[in-house]
Amino acid sequence: MKIILNNREEEFTGESLSVMEMLEMKKFTFRMRIIKINGELIPKEMYDSAMIHEGDDVQMLYLMSGG
Repeated sequence: MKIILNNREEEFTGESLSVMEMLEMKKFTFRMRIIKINGELIPKEMYDSAMIHEGDDVQMLYLMSGG
């Protein structure tokens, strides 16, 4: 399956995967993040059930703070 992840084409095996599976495969471990699939914000509690499919546009943004 091919998706767009942070404006880059990525390829994964299978027909779909959950947000949590994608985070684990890509080793994205930073806790403060926002995930969007096709522009729709995915709440953290839905990472196990929100599915990514062929052709989806996924954005994973780190939240940073400072002063």
